Amino acid sequence: MEAVAALVVAVLAACGTYMVLRARTFPVVLGLSLLSYAVNLFLFFTGRLVTGVPPLAGGSTPTADPLPQALVLTAIVIGFGMTAFVVILALRARGELGNDHVDGKGDKS
Repeated sequence: MEAVAALVVAVLAACGTYMVLRARTFPVVLGLSLLSYAVNLFLFFTGRLVTGVPPLAGGSTPTADPLPQALVLTAIVIGFGMTAFVVILALRARGELGNDHVDGKGDKS
């Protein structure tokens, strides 16, 4: 299970990094979202991958750590706000510059 979790986080991070390096704004927004998902899953997986146990329990029973779950909930809210801001910024740049390139120069054709 840990290998699959690590592979999922690695694939999301790699795809997000690839898309952030694109020249158009929409793939950059998707890349930032994918990177956000990769970080959220990484934080969630640091709380231990245990199924069928309560997050808080006393004694010697195995438990999942609730702190990464709280961090992920906070990161989801921050990621949503960041995505909304970047989408509005991209739409404004598209309206003012007339293209959707990151550098604002457009195609050289």
